[in-house]
Amino acid sequence: MRAAWYQTYGPPSSVRVREIPDPVPKADQVVVRVKAAAVNPLDLYYLAGTPLIARPAFGLFGPKRHTPGVDVSGVVEAVGADVTRFAAGDEVWGNCSGAFAERVATKEKQLVHKPVRVTFEQAAAVSIAGLTALQAVRDHAAVQPGQHVVINGASGGVGTFAVQIAKHMGARVTGVCSTKNVEMVRSLGADLVVDYTVEDFTRLDLAADVMIDNIGNRTVAENCNALAANGVYVGVGAPKGGRVLGPIRYLLGCTLRSPFVSQRLASFTASVTLADHDALNDLLDAGAVVPVIDRTFRLDDVVELLELQASGRIAGKALLTF
Repeated sequence: MRAAWYQTYGPPSSVRVREIPDPVPKADQVVVRVKAAAVNPLDLYYLAGTPLIARPAFGLFGPKRHTPGVDVSGVVEAVGADVTRFAAGDEVWGNCSGAFAERVATKEKQLVHKPVRVTFEQAAAVSIAGLTALQAVRDHAAVQPGQHVVINGASGGVGTFAVQIAKHMGARVTGVCSTKNVEMVRSLGADLVVDYTVEDFTRLDLAADVMIDNIGNRTVAENCNALAANGVYVGVGAPKGGRVLGPIRYLLGCTLRSPFVSQRLASFTASVTLADHDALNDLLDAGAVVPVIDRTFRLDDVVELLELQASGRIAGKALLTF
């Protein structure tokens, strides 16, 4: 089968398309014929092997993973001996390792059935960004009906989900984005949209109950200016940082600073759980959340897709389609 492949750590241009063996499922695995796969910042970290603090997980002297992609949708082709939830022909989406390939094997517990009303492209866009948004809004911010939630980076992968999930939970949402995405963010349900090229949202009298920060382009002190005295700041995105700690330094700093300010500051990395995939599936099936697709690419254009992700100029999600 054809797959994107990199042998050593490097930039997006180091990725090539090549023939690799078809996957064979282990007892608890499902083989999926890939219909679509989304790109994430995580793919760039794996590709570059940075931050260095994560090298034990990525591979000390070379990558453990050779095919990018962690978000997938497709059709089940084969199942392992212990698999009970899926059969050949089922349409599924979820999380995997190596989604930028014609077929992929992943654990049964990392997949859910795709709702009929949802396209393969939409389903492929959900896993990492959707889980991050859900856990940020529901768990770490504990958003309540009627609260005012500011979402910095409202037009990105996590941000577009966070706007919709916060609105579904009954919050009043202010989205922060660039000029070209103002109408898109408003269409997702945001009550107020701040164009950061025109206004500095940290200087507005927002007094928000919650801020979900997907960018990390401000100091913690500046972000707290947009919060009420007892507000909650949840850091999801962060500057790239240095080669050693990368974004971990910024996110960890938020947590360490929290005891010294009146607001509660938190950061986290999303966990892939079947329960939360199921929760997102319910939102998708009800139409409460609709993934935003910026652009789609073919496998032969995988370098262009990765370079687009590196540029940060994606509204919603960008995908490979097969």
